[in-house]
Amino acid sequence: MLTFLRRCLTCAVCIAALALGGLTYLYTQLPDSFMVPRGQSLALAQMPWLVPLEPSGAAAAKVTPAGGSYNVTLSVLGKIPVKTVRAVVVDRRSVTVCGTPFGIKMFANGAMVVAFTDIRTASGSANPAKAAGLKLGDVIVSIDGRATVDNDDVSEAIQAADGRPVQLSVDRDGQTVSLSLQPVQDADTGAWRAGMWVRDSSAGIGTLTFVDNASGVYGGLGHSISDADTGRSIALLSGEVAPVTITGYVAGDAGAPGELKGRFTGEAAMGDILVNGNTGVYGTIRRVLEGQDMVVAQAQEVLEGPARILTTIDGDEPAWYDAVIEQVSLNEEDPNRNMVIRITDPALLAATGGIVQGMSGSPIVQNDRLVGAVTHVLVNDPTRGFGIFAETMLSTADAAAQKAA
Repeated sequence: MLTFLRRCLTCAVCIAALALGGLTYLYTQLPDSFMVPRGQSLALAQMPWLVPLEPSGAAAAKVTPAGGSYNVTLSVLGKIPVKTVRAVVVDRRSVTVCGTPFGIKMFANGAMVVAFTDIRTASGSANPAKAAGLKLGDVIVSIDGRATVDNDDVSEAIQAADGRPVQLSVDRDGQTVSLSLQPVQDADTGAWRAGMWVRDSSAGIGTLTFVDNASGVYGGLGHSISDADTGRSIALLSGEVAPVTITGYVAGDAGAPGELKGRFTGEAAMGDILVNGNTGVYGTIRRVLEGQDMVVAQAQEVLEGPARILTTIDGDEPAWYDAVIEQVSLNEEDPNRNMVIRITDPALLAATGGIVQGMSGSPIVQNDRLVGAVTHVLVNDPTRGFGIFAETMLSTADAAAQKAA
């Protein structure tokens, strides 16, 4: 009998430990706040058994105006509290869903170091840039107090120093670093050299996710524009987006991502870039853009299950393709990985193998609502990729609209 009681006690302890572990895991998976449509209670489509603990939450949901907020404790079946979160009340929003390709032309706020090269001097090989402590991805903001907006500014400042050391102001991961660089004289040309290659602009293609014609702003790409050589996000000075035509594609394969190929049409730019951030590219439009109007879903309304993406693989007309949202992460630290999406459409799989570079920004739609956008392809499985929540992109677009105003 004693042995039986000990076993029961051990089982009870194990069950309690598992339950506590499960609640702790749940707690970590929930964000600290949710955007909740005005007049609605907080409900999680992915976890319908997780509901507000107290009736007061439902009462607050009915009377809190847009822009207001209230606390709500989420619980298992209304019995076991899990986490108290903030419900931020918002009005339902509709945007025009695009899925069209767009060209990006961007000038950096400084000259980014993308490569080093040794210089042959009268006394041997030297690399002043490395010796000064410069690193790939550093952005040279000024030389001797003179702003360096482009490549020519850097070259002219080095030549003007005529062999004396120059003082660099460098942006390194958001921090200002001061360095001293001693140019050397090229034995072949006689010119003063710094031993580095810099880049001041970038161009490419992506997919336009949505436009809010009412406020005159757009959102696209779902991730930042980065330098091709260093992988660093480009600090924006100015930029614009323009129409492009998709002329072909390279199909993706395991370990070898494919890509869309396109060309700028030569038409006038359709908008300006105001934000190059980790959730995408945002700015103002210069004309009304066409597409299908859809309600933007809140993050907690996104479900695992059937979905569609809208993307363009030929010309400039987007098409719908079937997909499945395989995973939804509400509290993902990386906003570009809120979802895992798998392409199931036979036509798209046969053509491109799934997701390819250039599709970033392709809208993801579920239950006739815009739920997100494609951001990245899984290198070892081009049928799958990551997605970002549409509510995240819309929030950044609103901030861009305020910046424009």
